[in-house]
Amino acid sequence: MADSNAELKPTLGLVGITINAMALIAPGAFLWTTYQLQAPPDSAKNMWAAIALATCIALLTASCYATLSKAYPQAGAGSSYYYAEAAILAKEEHKHFRLARLAKFVTGWAAHLYYWVYPGIMISFMGTLVVYIGQLFDPGFAVDWFSKALICFIFTGLVGGIALQGVTGSTLINIIINIVQISSLTFLGLLMIVYRLGHPNVNYEHANAISVVVPHDLSGLIYQATIAILLLVGFESATAMAGEAINPRRDIPRGVILSLFIQACICYFFEYFAANFFIGDQYTATVDGKTVTGFAAALSSGAPIGDIAKILGDTLLFGNGFLLQITIASTVVMALIGTALSSLSTGVRISYAMGSDRELPAVFGFLHGRYNTPHIGIYFLTGLSALIGAYAVQSVDNVTIVTLVSNIGTFMLYGITCGVTLIATLEHLLDEEHNLIKTVVIPVLGLVMNLLMVCGIFYYGLTGVGNAKTNSMTAIGISIAFFVGGFAYLIGDSLIKGKPLFLPSDINHPLRDDAPSSKSR
Repeated sequence: MADSNAELKPTLGLVGITINAMALIAPGAFLWTTYQLQAPPDSAKNMWAAIALATCIALLTASCYATLSKAYPQAGAGSSYYYAEAAILAKEEHKHFRLARLAKFVTGWAAHLYYWVYPGIMISFMGTLVVYIGQLFDPGFAVDWFSKALICFIFTGLVGGIALQGVTGSTLINIIINIVQISSLTFLGLLMIVYRLGHPNVNYEHANAISVVVPHDLSGLIYQATIAILLLVGFESATAMAGEAINPRRDIPRGVILSLFIQACICYFFEYFAANFFIGDQYTATVDGKTVTGFAAALSSGAPIGDIAKILGDTLLFGNGFLLQITIASTVVMALIGTALSSLSTGVRISYAMGSDRELPAVFGFLHGRYNTPHIGIYFLTGLSALIGAYAVQSVDNVTIVTLVSNIGTFMLYGITCGVTLIATLEHLLDEEHNLIKTVVIPVLGLVMNLLMVCGIFYYGLTGVGNAKTNSMTAIGISIAFFVGGFAYLIGDSLIKGKPLFLPSDINHPLRDDAPSSKSR
């Protein structure tokens, strides 16, 4: 039974907040699932440097989220959506605060471009992985489009069912998944390094360790960074758990920074160094009757890390490559379950906030009578994720398109949030923060860098060649259509309900009444 008046209950401490955010980033899963997307030979040598660049952008953004979550611990599930409204409403002049509704809708809609697409990408990764594992035993397994789509539908149903039961039920699962996946990928990374040191005569893609970590060309670095952000998003999901946090003012800022630092600066840096340190002409594949090696071979495989695991197991573990391959694949399956679950749960929280605020249909703001979860949002996003996953699983071009769509939403949301932090600073809403680096320098840098990444996607859409150009332009077109549709809904809903798109000067709003600039008049 649905309850339109129920509220999310606080059950999460710092560990629960951090672990649930970490589950969305899933360091073990992404090395396996995204290495193919990152392997185009003309830019692949920039892979580690691009991850470092994307991490810097993410850390700038994470600092802004931490600052805002401390200033607005009451944000609940709304996260950036709430922050945008609160900061704009605090503006003293009517010509500014009249834009509060428009600002929060744009923020929330950008969040949906990210959060409504991202779970579908995870579903497609799972479908690709299941097909890969199946074909290890039977090369004819799931070679047709319908079988791949069916796998995605089944997996989506499983994830949606778990999400329906609520965050308390999923936190323990995420703890187990994180321990298993990080341990297994650390072991695999060590094997990669041992192999490289023990086989100096192989022709490797990188001549030495320094070559792995330095950028090789600006164009390739930017392209790789527009993909790499997919690995890093998720830290901000901690702020959407404010309504479920026992002590949100203390634990949400810490959870934001901790989840990103542990996974990006420790796990990703090590894993991607090891993988790129290893890859060379010992890794081969056949494409159109020709033998390719290194990054070209990785680009042709649905799971290059699985192929690499077999090489390592056969060479270093007494011929047990197949066993290592299956073992690592199994841990990735676990990680993808946690990632898909966390991303879907976070996505419906934002929809729940907008539904409760009546900026989306009110049913999105209903909570399940038994599980206390936004069940309508879960049903909707489960179905949408199944469709996106079924499309993306069919080819590397399809998954690249939906990845770029999600990343456009990500960069826009992150840039807006950095801008909101700056606005809140100028309106003296962050008076407890006296560090200009945190309240001015970091927000400005974060805003600029995130917008540059959006421009990078447009740049490749306009100047790229071949599939890269087509994929970028398709993603841009989908994103534009999404925002056009969103604004059409906003205007239509405003006309039907008689709600002003621009707030009147005498607006009576609790956020405005509590703002320092309002109280000073």
